[in-house]
Amino acid sequence: MTLGEMAKALNRSVLYMGGLQKRFELPALRGAAYSKAYLAFLQAVIALRTLGIAEDTLLRIWKIERALLRLLHADSTGSPTWFLDACGATTHRKRRLLLSNYDLGVDVPAHAVQLGLDFAEQRKELFAGKEMGEDALRLLNTYQDFYGRIRTGLQGELPRVLAAVKWVASLPYCVR
Repeated sequence: MTLGEMAKALNRSVLYMGGLQKRFELPALRGAAYSKAYLAFLQAVIALRTLGIAEDTLLRIWKIERALLRLLHADSTGSPTWFLDACGATTHRKRRLLLSNYDLGVDVPAHAVQLGLDFAEQRKELFAGKEMGEDALRLLNTYQDFYGRIRTGLQGELPRVLAAVKWVASLPYCVR
């Protein structure tokens, strides 16, 4: 699909969509090159924003997820949207990260991940990731802190959202 088609599906302007792409550092594709997974990611971001989760919080958890995915060597396809390709998957929901929807293989929150899997052939770095300060378990703990705050915010907001939906549905001429 095109960016315009995604904007229409999400009831947002193309300008707004372009802003999301820039802020979340998503690749801007040409023509009808956008996948359903790309749309699913944007749907998740818009839904969370609608439910009162600050964009700054989403940007921070997105940065953590991408760093974690890099440490786990999740880029096995070489796709420019490799970090979005799991979006929209519905199996094993408890094992998936919030925005990328990547399946960690263990329930989130988790205190362990299977480290050292490298599905993509890459050049070796001069120093190991740990020597450069990267640590998947540390990132996972930071991720879980943010995820916990988001869940708490969503649980607090849900009764108000349900009440708002009920109120809007009672308005005359409301589309159902």
